[in-house]
Amino acid sequence: MLLAQKLSAFEERFQGIFGFSFTEAKQFLVRSGTHIILAIIVLIVGWWLAKWAGRAVAKLLTRSKTDAGLVTFLSSLTTIALKTLVIVTAITQLGVQMTSFVAILGAAGLAIGMAFSGTLSNFAGGVMILLFKPFKVGDTILTQTQQGTVKEIQIFYTYLHTSDNKVIILPNGPIANGNIVNFTKAKTRRVDWVVPISYGDDYLKAHQLLIKWLKEDKRVLKDPEPFVALGELGDSVKLTVRAWAKTDNYWPVFFDLNKRIYEEFEKEGFHLTSPGEQIIQIVHPEGKSADPPVPQA
Repeated sequence: MLLAQKLSAFEERFQGIFGFSFTEAKQFLVRSGTHIILAIIVLIVGWWLAKWAGRAVAKLLTRSKTDAGLVTFLSSLTTIALKTLVIVTAITQLGVQMTSFVAILGAAGLAIGMAFSGTLSNFAGGVMILLFKPFKVGDTILTQTQQGTVKEIQIFYTYLHTSDNKVIILPNGPIANGNIVNFTKAKTRRVDWVVPISYGDDYLKAHQLLIKWLKEDKRVLKDPEPFVALGELGDSVKLTVRAWAKTDNYWPVFFDLNKRIYEEFEKEGFHLTSPGEQIIQIVHPEGKSADPPVPQA
């Protein structure tokens, strides 16, 4: 009897303070707790499903031999879109009306859009790159003063790996709106050399020797034919040498001819150093020469 009176008095004081009964408060907390628990479950399960869906899309597109850049783009787009839907669904579980939420989302979207205009331009740039394909995953490109091999094309960024294995992350917007040099898009490339010989060396012999070496290299294409000409008369006679090769053979052909010129050219009677070049010497004030100083470690 005493307990019932105390409970009754507590409920009266509670209602007097908050304006609603203790029973109504318990019912509200039960309803709110249920909504919060459901929202948490939706958020956890939905987040996991969004990641799983992104991986599933990537596997499906890879099996269908879709362009690797499009695979990474669509998989990340799927994941982000589903995560956004999960967040909206979780918020509605808390009792927020969708009409109000859409109005708030629209206003927030406008503000966010103005704040993140650069990010949105990166998204548009990613779409343009995948639509017009100026490059694809695996191509070697030069853009925004950075050169490397394309490893990933994501929604907002493109990932390049340099020859010394650095990772360069570039925003898609400036890439799509800037200059792009694609070194591997074409199947063939022209290889260029500048070969110096001294005045008085036999130009015709040098011409014939370079042509012979290029024709002996099976990686050098026969059409267009290798080209050698007198390019410049300066401190030395500089020969312009050009040949065509498949893109994959560009550097091997370039380095191998350099090596052969260095090892065999002087044996054929040519001088690779110009007459004006000499060893630099340091002269004392008294006029005596001395060896160059040894750099300190």
